[in-house]
Amino acid sequence: MRFLDSAKIWVKSGDGGDGACSFRREKFIEFGGPDGGDGGRGGHVIAVADPDLNTLIDYRYKQHFKAERGQNGMGRQRTGRDGADVVLRLPVGTQIYAEDGTTLLVDLSEPGQRAIVCRGGEGGFGNLHYKSSTNRAPRRADPGRPGEERWIWLKLKLLADAGLVGLPNAGKSTFLAAVTRARPKIADYPFTTLEPKLGTVVLDDETFVLADIPGLIEGASEGRGLGDRFLGHVERCAVLIHLVDGTQREVVRAWRTVRRELEAYGHGLAEKPEILCLSKIDALDAATVGRKRRALSRAAGREVLPISAVARQGLEPVLRRALALVQAARAGRRAAA
Repeated sequence: MRFLDSAKIWVKSGDGGDGACSFRREKFIEFGGPDGGDGGRGGHVIAVADPDLNTLIDYRYKQHFKAERGQNGMGRQRTGRDGADVVLRLPVGTQIYAEDGTTLLVDLSEPGQRAIVCRGGEGGFGNLHYKSSTNRAPRRADPGRPGEERWIWLKLKLLADAGLVGLPNAGKSTFLAAVTRARPKIADYPFTTLEPKLGTVVLDDETFVLADIPGLIEGASEGRGLGDRFLGHVERCAVLIHLVDGTQREVVRAWRTVRRELEAYGHGLAEKPEILCLSKIDALDAATVGRKRRALSRAAGREVLPISAVARQGLEPVLRRALALVQAARAGRRAAA
């Protein structure tokens, strides 16, 4: 299945049904009076977070969604039927924006969450509604109100607790495969990861979701390489695990390149907690590992953890630090709720 994380669609709720203007006409009842019923409500456009979906591919080939119109009112005090709703089933983590692409309307962050995107028009009143002691035979019946319509943007941001960032070929996919049951494509050339991948880390009795996104290169914020379009999938992460390839000559420059792209992207990514790792140490001798760790630590101002996903060296300390930060973020969200 093709991964699609953005789509633009047009939605319209149903118009309300018209009220009826009718009078009761029966034998031997001289003054039957008004009996026109109200029109039915138009159908809503409802967005639902479906945990069984993980892509917006359903909205790639169909972009127009229109709810049913409410039925008109009828005589003999009969109210029109409400129009059928249109339900948009979206992956958990989908954000719905207005046509400008920046005004957030709905954030579907919980499984089963429902939200009305366009509200159906109310049905018009029949003439029975206007009957009073001074107006015994009203001839007023209202038309139904029109429904809402708009273009909206659907943007999927995966719900992950921790995210992997780094240059291409930094070992992110190998790391994900080593600590989870995910099986991403792994090869010895750049950009083997073309779309985000998720995996669940199990540590003791705790779990958290780890996301791997395509590698960043210098100028990604300007559209180079795959650009920074996938960085939105780590916006919700509590911690970033930054992998720097230890086999390249300038590890400090590699770290600074990714940090500049995170700062250029914005949305608070540069302020997130970062666990800095020197990867692929199985291909280096101890003296080289120590020298590159010290250089990277001085530049970043934090401890650098040496790891090798292939040899499964140094992975547990990284995961335990990530789990501690994830648990702190979860506790903060519970306290806020």
